[in-house]
Amino acid sequence: MGVKVGVLALQGNVSEHIDAFERALNRMGHSPPASVFPVKRAGEISGCDALAIPGGESTTISRLIEKNQLHEPIRMFHGGIFATCAGMVLVATCVDDPRVRPIGLIDMTVDRNAFGRQKESFESDLPVQGLDGGPFHALFIRAPVATEVGKGVKVLARIDRGIVAVEFGKHMALAFHPELGEDTRLHERFLKKLGT
Repeated sequence: MGVKVGVLALQGNVSEHIDAFERALNRMGHSPPASVFPVKRAGEISGCDALAIPGGESTTISRLIEKNQLHEPIRMFHGGIFATCAGMVLVATCVDDPRVRPIGLIDMTVDRNAFGRQKESFESDLPVQGLDGGPFHALFIRAPVATEVGKGVKVLARIDRGIVAVEFGKHMALAFHPELGEDTRLHERFLKKLGT
């Protein structure tokens, strides 16, 4: 049976995540029946091995998660969560904005908009702990940072402003947008942790 990766399709970089995971699976030698598909309803989550929560606008995604009654199904999901940018905000236990209801999957405190407006977006060649092949070219767009992490949360990368990549069990949370480049090493690392 092939691995099934759902991408939460409420708002944000949905198609980019689907494309990136398909490229990663191909590079790892997976072929159909491995599949990557959009997820919009609670009933679709349980059929996934992994769920990506893409970047977008975290307050909007949080509101849509509530509206579509997805908070508990995501919180109780047994597979791995791959969370980028706004997704990193949503999977935290503590967020600096009361408009966001965190799902609480990774014990960390997140500063939701650590770099200000869109014009403060930047790129960086980021050393990532345990990632072979040199630094990861990371694109930060109105990015969050984690200011604290709890026990068992592995910090993979940090910059002066704070922590920008973590792992916790099968979960990975990134402050930047790996789906917007051609480098799929982080997607592959995440998939390998699932045992795929």
